[in-house]
Amino acid sequence: MDIIIKAALRGLAFCAVLLLGAAFFSGSALAEVTGQCSNCHTMHNSQGGAVMATYGADGQPWKGTGPFLALTRGDCLGCHGQGGADNIISIGGSDIPQVYHTGATDLAAGNFRHILTSGDGKGHNVIPLSSNDGTLTQPPGWNCAYPVTNEQLTCAGNYGCHGYRYKNLGADSDIMKGTHHQNPASGKCDVADELHNSYRFLLGVKGLENPTDKWENSSPTSHNEYFGAATPMEDLFCFDCHAFAPSNPMWASPASQTISGFCCTCHDDFHTVEGIGGTSRPYIRHPSDIVLPTDGEFAGYTTYDVTAPVGRTTVPSSISSAVTPGSDVVTCLSCHKAHGSPYDDILRWDYQSTTYATANEGCVVCHTQK
Repeated sequence: MDIIIKAALRGLAFCAVLLLGAAFFSGSALAEVTGQCSNCHTMHNSQGGAVMATYGADGQPWKGTGPFLALTRGDCLGCHGQGGADNIISIGGSDIPQVYHTGATDLAAGNFRHILTSGDGKGHNVIPLSSNDGTLTQPPGWNCAYPVTNEQLTCAGNYGCHGYRYKNLGADSDIMKGTHHQNPASGKCDVADELHNSYRFLLGVKGLENPTDKWENSSPTSHNEYFGAATPMEDLFCFDCHAFAPSNPMWASPASQTISGFCCTCHDDFHTVEGIGGTSRPYIRHPSDIVLPTDGEFAGYTTYDVTAPVGRTTVPSSISSAVTPGSDVVTCLSCHKAHGSPYDDILRWDYQSTTYATANEGCVVCHTQK
């Protein structure tokens, strides 16, 4: 799950979704970062003869010692992938979600640790956590006629999910410009016309970021609200991903503004109308951006279950524990996590378990009669 393909006209990264890039938030409020600038920035990366990089001298080589672009005290993983026991840490009053940690409870998008402990198939391999697995020549579901070259996944930029995906991580200091300082205070990202007001800084994606437990999906009453559509995007052409860009034609973002549409920018065969075999049953691939049916087994899914989350066709202002067949939709994140999980193909449950109940744990949330 870790080979990145750069298309000549797309400048896309191989990534599933995600969710997940996160911002710093002060105290318990879900808002743009506040507090002292020195919590995150350093002018010269030097104080008392020591470097000011937040993390770097603990045997984790990817964290580095700086200096870093935009005068920050760490790069993406240096701040969000410290590898400690906690899934959220605090520096100077700012809470920082951890996408790489050793604790038992992962955040909503998962944990890159599973790649290092269990193998490449457990997540999207980002530089420099691990190397390409060498088994893929293109993203699964890739359906693009343009020439591609292999590049490994980064957190953001040309080869990543977050930020401006026409910029090169490590060379462009404004790849995440305006994000951590301008995220909507309410957590509601229902415009997504710029990076800072896009869900989890996935450009052009709408959604509601959990204002209660911040970056977690913890219960029917505390979870993210994902944005979905009643119909998937059609088989893609260049401008289906690039036309939405307000000012730069290389801004890659889904015209549908859904989380599944975002995954579709790399895994298009899995998520387009043509790829799933139409807009009604029977499908040839499991559908996403499709309304949960009201008949039969599907009618039983009425209480939100974080094992198999649904999407909403309108971005809500608050979290709901109710699921409405005929209105709410299946998304990619109904079955998968974005960063990493203990299970193959970044699934939310052990699909290959020899125990019937475990193997079908997430399936039967929607397919209640199976």
